[in-house]
Amino acid sequence: MAQLALGLASLGRPHYINLGREDALPAVRDVESMRAQCHRVLDTAYELGIRWVDAARSYGLSEDFLSSWLPGHDVTVSSKWGYAYTADWRPDAEVHEVKEHSLARFTQQWEETRALLPRVSLYQVHSLTADSPLFADRALLDAMAGIGVPLGFSTSGPRQADAIRKALDLGVFSSVQSTWNLLETSAGEALREAHDAGLRVVVKEGVANGRLVVEPPQAVAAQAEALGVGPDAVALAAVVAQPWADVVLSGAASPEQLRSNVEALRIDVDLPDLAEPAERYWKTRSGLSWN
Repeated sequence: MAQLALGLASLGRPHYINLGREDALPAVRDVESMRAQCHRVLDTAYELGIRWVDAARSYGLSEDFLSSWLPGHDVTVSSKWGYAYTADWRPDAEVHEVKEHSLARFTQQWEETRALLPRVSLYQVHSLTADSPLFADRALLDAMAGIGVPLGFSTSGPRQADAIRKALDLGVFSSVQSTWNLLETSAGEALREAHDAGLRVVVKEGVANGRLVVEPPQAVAAQAEALGVGPDAVALAAVVAQPWADVVLSGAASPEQLRSNVEALRIDVDLPDLAEPAERYWKTRSGLSWN
């Protein structure tokens, strides 16, 4: 069975695109309030037996918050480079993050990550796409291989499968982190191939950025009611059940959300095919507002 991990995308910055997050966070989202909230969720994760935490340079102060919590906690830490957080804690920022897969960006962000986190078990390219300049940048690939830390990559968008298969051909990655949920299943076969090739498969956005929780499909809502759990648990249970899934990320923004997510590990679900066309799914996701 896949293990559950905690992702810090919702906890390292005051605004993100996850639905159902607004009431889970402090009324005042200054740095120290968000640090305290992040630590509360991390404490709950540790209490529940979760031993993997995933951050990123673009998740605001997620690495900083994690760094101040880490002493005394034995967890696997993964992080990502490639996006820079540009909103500067402002809710009205026109642009919240900027992507760049270059040697300069990697060098800068690896130094920043290393300065904050004493141990990193996995360093990932953030949102690798099949057209990324990384694939032809030998100097960048050599620099990545030279840090002495296992490498991975995450994917997003309707062509995730193309990026996964192209990255497999490089032979430098030991892990892949991709979106797969009841509404977006297009990467499933490529993830199975990655798993069979020996890569660890980490699944993100299992509740579709909250869409499967705030307005769950009727089949999800009915299953949740029958099992006495929330729709989030049903959605995540469907991910956990995939034979190629090794790690499933929770994007919980509060201890209560995390406790509800963990119920996914104790239930079995039986659901019809709810998948949307990938292009439609990602168009909807790109239209979600930062909240």
